Amino acid sequence: MTVKAAIKVIVAKPGLDGHDRGAKVVSRALRDAGMEVIYMGLHNLPEQIVECALQEDADVIGLSILSGAHNNIVSRIFKILQEKKMEKIAVVIGGIIPDDDIPYLLDLGVKGVFTPGTNMNKIVDVIRQSVEL
Repeated sequence: MTVKAAIKVIVAKPGLDGHDRGAKVVSRALRDAGMEVIYMGLHNLPEQIVECALQEDADVIGLSILSGAHNNIVSRIFKILQEKKMEKIAVVIGGIIPDDDIPYLLDLGVKGVFTPGTNMNKIVDVIRQSVEL
């Protein structure tokens, strides 16, 4: 049995949203917590995000979405993960997410929804609890 050295997280900004400060702050917090973080940068398609997760053998996909397109983007990510038989990858999302949309995202399978002001320790804890090493 091979044991991974650290939880590997892909952090991505899907869509046309160009504000990535939050994604960078979260990436640094995850790195400081001992996780391996691959930050994809801005303007990623769901297909690119899943392909990166496949190529990097990631445990988690972390999405930062401020554009309001979270429901469509996240449902597309889960569809692609299912098509590629990669359902073991945990998905978390942060950004401007209306309270009314959170139950839908959780029903899709999102492990954590983080809105502005979420404590970084909470994000780290949810990711650790969502990943089987």
